[in-house]
Amino acid sequence: MRILLGVTAGIAAYKSAVLLRLLKEFGHEVDVVPTPASLKFVGTATWEALSGRPVTTGVFEGVDEVRHVRLGQEADLVVVAPATADFLAKIRAGRADDLLTSSILASEAPKLLVPAMHTEMWQNLATAENVQVLRERGLEVMEPAEGRLTGKDSGRGRMPEPEHIFARIQQFEQPAYSYAPLAGTLFAPDPEVQPPMAGRTVVITAGGTREPLDPVRYLGNRSSGRQGVALARAAAGMGATVRLIAGVVDAVLPEAEASITVERIETAEQLRDAVVRAAPESDVLVMAAAVADFRPAAYAQTKIKKTDDGASPVIELERNPDILAEAVQRRDASGDGPAVIVGFAAETGSEESDPLQLAQQKLARKGCDLLVLNRVGEGLVFGQEDTEVHLIASEEAERALGASEPQRVTGTKHQAAQAVMKQTAALLAARG
Repeated sequence: MRILLGVTAGIAAYKSAVLLRLLKEFGHEVDVVPTPASLKFVGTATWEALSGRPVTTGVFEGVDEVRHVRLGQEADLVVVAPATADFLAKIRAGRADDLLTSSILASEAPKLLVPAMHTEMWQNLATAENVQVLRERGLEVMEPAEGRLTGKDSGRGRMPEPEHIFARIQQFEQPAYSYAPLAGTLFAPDPEVQPPMAGRTVVITAGGTREPLDPVRYLGNRSSGRQGVALARAAAGMGATVRLIAGVVDAVLPEAEASITVERIETAEQLRDAVVRAAPESDVLVMAAAVADFRPAAYAQTKIKKTDDGASPVIELERNPDILAEAVQRRDASGDGPAVIVGFAAETGSEESDPLQLAQQKLARKGCDLLVLNRVGEGLVFGQEDTEVHLIASEEAERALGASEPQRVTGTKHQAAQAVMKQTAALLAARG
C-alpha cells in the first residue's frame, strides 16, 4: 500500500518516526510530507533516512513532476499524524498553502487524521465543529488519547501511540485475493467472494523463548518475532481467526486487532502447553517461534556469583521438548487437530552441509506438511526488515499442490508471510 504520511507542527511528531518505521517494516511505501513548521521538531534528514524517499514541503519544489498533485493522486491512503488544531481548521476550510494541504485536496484516497493538542484546544468549540464537519465529509478523525501532555499537565489530547495508529492503518488494507505480494485495495472485495481462510482458525507461534538460569540470567536467541507477527496479520487478512502465541518479541504485537488474540509465554515448556491447548481446535498450526533447543538442567534460586578462585561455573543443559514433532504426532495419532502444520527451520549451513538439504532433512524428521527455511547468521534474518525464505512441501503436500520444487521468496517479512499463507491456504483447500 502506498501511504502519504503528513506530519504537522506538534511535539508528538517524534512518535511519527516510530510509526513510519512500522509501516516500512510491513512493506508499505511511504511518502512523508511534513509542514515547514514541523521540521523544527523532526528534521528532513530523519524522514528521508527512514522512508528512503526525498522529502519536500513546498509546492514550488519538484514543479516539473507537479509533485503537489502527484503525491495525492498516487496515494492509497493519507495519514496525518500528528494533526494539530491549526491543520484541522485548514483542511475543514479547504486551504492549500503548502505541499501537505495541496496533496490532500488532490487526493481521493481515504484519509486518517490523528489529532494531538492540549485538552483545552481539543475541547474548544471551533475544533469540535471542525472535527464534526471533517467526519461528515468522510475523513476519519481518531480520538486523541488521555495522558501526559507537553509540560506538567495531563488530559485528553495526547497523540495515540504509534502501535495503535498502525493497527488502525492495517484495517484499511483489505486483501485482493490474487495473492500477489502486498496486493491490496482500500475498498472491500466483492461480497460474493469469500476470503480464502474465512471461517478457519489459525494458531501461530512467534518470537524466541527464554530459559531461566537464575533470577537474573537466561538462555535465549536473537529472534525478534517480526516474521510470526507478519504471518498473523497475513492470516487475518485472508479471513482467518488467529491465535498468536508470542514469546520474547521486539515486534509490535497486534493486540488491538479484532481477529487476532495474543497469548504471551516465555519458556519452551510454556509454549508447549499453549500449543497443546490451542492446536486441537485449529485448522492450521504455524510454528514460527524460535524455540530454544536446550535449557539449564537446574535453576539456581539465587544469582550465580563469581568466586575468588577464578573458577567458572559449569552449566549442565537438557533438551527442551520438540513441540513441532509432538504436534504432528498428536494429530496423526488422533485424527484431530490442524489439517495443515507448518514448521520453520533456521539454518546457518556449513562447509559440509547446505541449508536447503538440512531443511529437507528436518521436514522428513518432523513430519509437518510445509517447512519454511530461513538461512540465518550475524546480520541475517533475525531482527532485519527483509528476508529470504524457501517454502518446502512434504511429498504428500507436493502432490496436493501440484508443485515439486521449493519456492524461493525474497523481500520484506510481510511479503514472505503472504507467500507462506498463500501456500498454506492452497493446501488447506486441497484437503477440503
